[in-house]
Amino acid sequence: GGPDARLLIVGLAPGLTGANPTGRPFTGDHAGILLYETLHKFGFASGPSSTGADDGLRLLDARITNSVKCVPPGNKPLPIEIKTCNDFLRVELAQRPKVGVILALGAIAHGAVLRAYDLAPGAHRFAHAAEHHLSGGRVLLDSYHCSRYNTQTRRLTTSMFEGVIGRAHRGRLNVLVN
Repeated sequence: GGPDARLLIVGLAPGLTGANPTGRPFTGDHAGILLYETLHKFGFASGPSSTGADDGLRLLDARITNSVKCVPPGNKPLPIEIKTCNDFLRVELAQRPKVGVILALGAIAHGAVLRAYDLAPGAHRFAHAAEHHLSGGRVLLDSYHCSRYNTQTRRLTTSMFEGVIGRAHRGRLNVLVN
């Protein structure tokens, strides 16, 4: 997404068969199906699916980043990887003054955002659809990660995810007014 996006989506890490070879977060794996369909539905993406960085899809007023910048073993980053990569997220947040809503996909992304703000891990508790006010007028919005596991177990349904993205959309519009 562009540098002036008002929605920043923070995921876990690049997927071994997804973003790592395709060059775009949430492509090539199941998590991207729900993400891009929903972003498109709410006007954050030019199309409902993505296969790679060269597929023509554009993010609209949204940007995607990850808590960890490399593919973690077993798709679960180690605490040292999360800590080491946090400076990248801190810089990304500092360089994006127009971001008004930060959408954390999962507890690890939520914790990484708190760390980037120098907040204690318990400063704001992760819960699906929870909203936390951060400094600078930003809002941290939580969602369960849109992984295959979460959607197949129905921990995260399409309507639950659409509800969170809808709130992010409304929050983005509020940032325009303020």
